[in-house]
Amino acid sequence: MTTLYSIKGLDCASCGLKIEHAIKKLPGVTYAAVNFATLRLHLEAADPEGVFDEIKRIEPTVEILPLRQGSERTASDEQVFQPKRELVILAAALVLFGVHAVFEDRFHESGEPILDYGIALAAYFLAGINVYISAFRTIRKGDFFDENVLMVIATAGAIAIHALSEAVGVMIFFKAGEFLQNLAVTRSRRSIRSLLASRPDKANLQTGTGIQQVPPEQVKVGEVILVRPGEKVPLDGEVLSGQSSLDSSALTGESVPLSARMGDSLMAGMINLTASLKLRVTKPFNESSISKVLELVENASARKAPTENFITSFARWYTPVVVAAATGVAVLPPLLMTEADFKTWIYRALVVLVVSCPCALVVSIPLGYFGGIGLASRRGILVKGSNFLDALSAVKTVVFDKTGTLTRGNFEVQKVVARNGYGEQRLLELAALAEMHSGHPIAKSIVGKLAEMGLKPDSTTVSEHIDLPGRGVRAVVGGHEVLVGSDGLLHHNRIAHDVCELEGTAAHIVIDGVYAGHILIGDTLKADAKEAVSQLRKIGIERIEMLTGDNRCAAKFVAGALGVDAFHAELLPEDKVRLLEEIKLASNHGGKLAFVGDGINDAPVIALADVGVAMGALGSDAAIETADVVLMTDSPLKMVEAVKIARQTRRIVWQNIFMALSIKLIFVALGTMGMASMWEAVFADMGVSLAAVVNSTRVLREKWLS
Repeated sequence: MTTLYSIKGLDCASCGLKIEHAIKKLPGVTYAAVNFATLRLHLEAADPEGVFDEIKRIEPTVEILPLRQGSERTASDEQVFQPKRELVILAAALVLFGVHAVFEDRFHESGEPILDYGIALAAYFLAGINVYISAFRTIRKGDFFDENVLMVIATAGAIAIHALSEAVGVMIFFKAGEFLQNLAVTRSRRSIRSLLASRPDKANLQTGTGIQQVPPEQVKVGEVILVRPGEKVPLDGEVLSGQSSLDSSALTGESVPLSARMGDSLMAGMINLTASLKLRVTKPFNESSISKVLELVENASARKAPTENFITSFARWYTPVVVAAATGVAVLPPLLMTEADFKTWIYRALVVLVVSCPCALVVSIPLGYFGGIGLASRRGILVKGSNFLDALSAVKTVVFDKTGTLTRGNFEVQKVVARNGYGEQRLLELAALAEMHSGHPIAKSIVGKLAEMGLKPDSTTVSEHIDLPGRGVRAVVGGHEVLVGSDGLLHHNRIAHDVCELEGTAAHIVIDGVYAGHILIGDTLKADAKEAVSQLRKIGIERIEMLTGDNRCAAKFVAGALGVDAFHAELLPEDKVRLLEEIKLASNHGGKLAFVGDGINDAPVIALADVGVAMGALGSDAAIETADVVLMTDSPLKMVEAVKIARQTRRIVWQNIFMALSIKLIFVALGTMGMASMWEAVFADMGVSLAAVVNSTRVLREKWLS
């Protein structure tokens, strides 16, 4: 089981990668992932304490704290970053640097090197003391390719060749860039964390002495809680009294309020808007809807996308290669070229060193992915990992289930057609008795229709009941064998029957081997189903198909109304699996395949698809367990949003990769040719890091979704 920990004091993305790499090598560790964007460690190990000792050895300033339910969940989330203190230090260093710049020529003319070096070095060490401390710790661990080590070598080398002003200026500029980057990362992290602020922190428990305010974790199933206007519903429960409107946007992304009255079920995380409600708790807090949503979003960062894994590997060899190249730039030209001098080429090598750190990539990429996952969760779309976000961005084929996905699933009896001497009422009674013990929506509609008519058939006449998965039911009613089911059930039993050319679902009835008629069941399209299909095509989905266990007539009507490319009807669960495999093989245009279903009956095909999507899964344990992406409402348009968010996230991630690598490579080339100074090099390093972090936060804005 993977355990989640909070990391306090981790102020360097590269350090996070080193910690993760070292942990993975330890015996007894089966899984480890460090996410700098969320300050989380996902760990699966036989001896966590041994892992923590190793982390302390690698990074003594880092503190690992277990995430527990309650107030401690966010207690350690704040990064060790004190902007006011850092700003004062930076301002003091700038003042000293300004004094040195104004009087530098006078110091040289008067021959006072002590003042010259003293003021410059005071500014240099004031700005760079933390850099030196971090570099010392890194070297002591035997690692020479840390950004702090490279900055120390580069600026110390500049001082050695008497490029004093540049050494001080670069260190201050590096400090300023680091300050701005930390500020941007901290604000981005807070913005992302605000997406998860829906976690209730108190519950008003009704006791024998009155109302007592307690943490939600302490409330037991069956106890009664009071939810006042403006408060969050702290636990899943059933309304005992009261009537109110509730905001469910934290769970579903939908802004339209829900109405609640006695007998309705409410989910933890909803906000009560108008009147007090009393609820009987139906689930403990750790099994509540909001708890599961938060857990999914928290854990999503542990499943890294291929792009993140590539950068993790890339960062390990990129810096050593650049350091080796810088060494070659410093040594080889003076040895091979007669007019080349060591001072010029050492300076150029120092420029290459300054620009070599891959921090822009290491920081911005996980931040971009977590921002995408966070925005999706705010919109009622749960993506279980960055890898699934990447897969979703590459989807070219979408296969939908029909009932409950594209249609409402609220079946209603529209017509009873009797044959071979049976009356309509008697046919409906026999069908209802046969279906009484079935949980299928069609069965419920038949039983419900009989209740509407005020008829109460004698259930004691039912002596046998057998479910026939994918086909219907068989029952013995009053000594008669009754079959109720699909067209496929009749073919399977070789029963002659009506040819169905109806705009709906027909439940056929067979009594003692004789066809007795059919009941026409109507199901309506969801209001936004057609628009969802249209929007999917507009954003580049190349093929849309539909799979259903319903009869061909009903499926043909829905497929025609929506304009899907193909449909397959009268399918058993194993048929859906077989057909989905065939659709995947037939996809000759590349890209991924997504299956969208209700997450319960469609579990096998959801698991088989490249991206399994469960729709309308609010409160459904089976959906959350099975699917890669969970749409918390029953709107097909959420699938369009999910693909858009995934593509925008991937676009921003690759923008950062291209921007960082291209700018760094350009400045490495310019530095080698002597066309870039250390000032420009530190801008290329810190400037591009800051730009990449700011670019990553764009995914959190929702304007581009419209």
